[in-house]
Formats: sequence, C-alpha cells, structure tokens
Amino acid sequence: QVQAVESGGGLVQPGGSLRLSCAASGFTLEYYAIGWFRQAPGNEREGVGCFSMSDSTTYYADSVKGRFTITRDNAKTTVYLQMNSLKPEDTGVYFCAARVPWDTCYDVPTSEEYRHWGQGTQVTVSS
Repeated sequence: QVQAVESGGGLVQPGGSLRLSCAASGFTLEYYAIGWFRQAPGNEREGVGCFSMSDSTTYYADSVKGRFTITRDNAKTTVYLQMNSLKPEDTGVYFCAARVPWDTCYDVPTSEEYRHWGQGTQVTVSS
C-alpha cells in the first residue's frame, strides 16, 4: 500500500513538546517534498508546514512559526515534525503526505497538491 506512515502522537500538557515522524510505505520519501497537515474536530484540514528534500528549505503556517520545526534524517527515510510550546489549539490529527512529483515546496502546503496520505496520528494538548 502506497502511503505515508505517521507516528509519535500522544497527550501532552500545554507548553510541552512532541516529535512526530513520517516514513514511507510503498514509495521513496526522499524523492518528494513532504508536507505536514492537521485536522481538528469540526475543522477542515490545514497545512502546518513543508520540507523540501531538494535543499532542506521549509515553510510554516503563521500559527506554528517559531514553535514547530521540520527536519529529516541523514538517510532521507524519515521526516520529523518537532513541536514545542504546544497549545490546546494545536490539538488534532496530524498527517504527512508527499508533494508528488516534486521534491521542492514553495509555500505552506495545501491538501490538493499532496498525495500518499497516511492514517494520521492524534495529538492532544490538554492539562
């Protein structure tokens, strides 16, 4: 099955940190820009940020800028979303996906440009 595989979600207190991971099943992660998205209950899915495999540039939504960081491992098999200073409004299901067929992103990701969606991982920020 061709899809991204997210992991690392959980319950964290406000102000805490989590690191999410995105790996690939059935495709090669390093060929594509990777976007992170989230969806809160009752809301549409929104772009959080993206990572270009071509040159490691990143773009972030204003709501997470300065708190979230996207990186990759040296083997280019996993992309991470480091989330610090978490707020209750960061709660939601987090997804990663690939910007097929491009290895570069140029802005905060939008869903229609991305493929190979995973099942998502739940992040809950609550005291």
